[in-house]
Amino acid sequence: MRDSRYIEIPGNETHELPPLLVHAGAEFEPGMEETELFAVMGEAEDMLGVNDAAPEALEGRKFELALQLKEQYRNVLRHWHWGDSVLDWIRQCEITFEHEAVLRSLLHPDVWPHASRASFVTLLIDKEAPTRGVALDHAVGLRLTFRQPPPIDCFSNQFLFFLNPSVAGAAYRAWSRLSADQASLLPPERFHFDVLDLDG
Repeated sequence: MRDSRYIEIPGNETHELPPLLVHAGAEFEPGMEETELFAVMGEAEDMLGVNDAAPEALEGRKFELALQLKEQYRNVLRHWHWGDSVLDWIRQCEITFEHEAVLRSLLHPDVWPHASRASFVTLLIDKEAPTRGVALDHAVGLRLTFRQPPPIDCFSNQFLFFLNPSVAGAAYRAWSRLSADQASLLPPERFHFDVLDLDG
């Protein structure tokens, strides 16, 4: 029995979609690590609060917290770059759909509102695309939230440690709900594509 959430596509052939070209790793300039650590030292110090520990111990804790904040930031960047790659892939898929008669009709606004292309993200999930631990909804949500990857000093420690998954998740859910409440998912068995890591 066919899942009613999926679009019916005439015929039974498999459609080839463009490869997903992933720029997963942000490129960091020499000295960037020191700059990032310096940028989060104030946040790390705020996290320590008032403490009667020895100054050497406080400096050590502050440095450890700054390292953790930097790693959290790098993870945010990694997700953002994945989200950016997915949105570029979606645009390429739209061009493919426009050039195939069988698929062109699926772009009807009642099935596929212009504001949302969450069907493609679900297709990636359904096809179990290799993401190296990146949550695609989180990645796309971050990219929808930030047009460009923000510098580290734009983020609070609370955002880096706790809030970024919920902010990105809320952005993705709001975007995906713009689609119609009817069959709008792409049947995974009808599509093929490759995922290519351009940084690995």
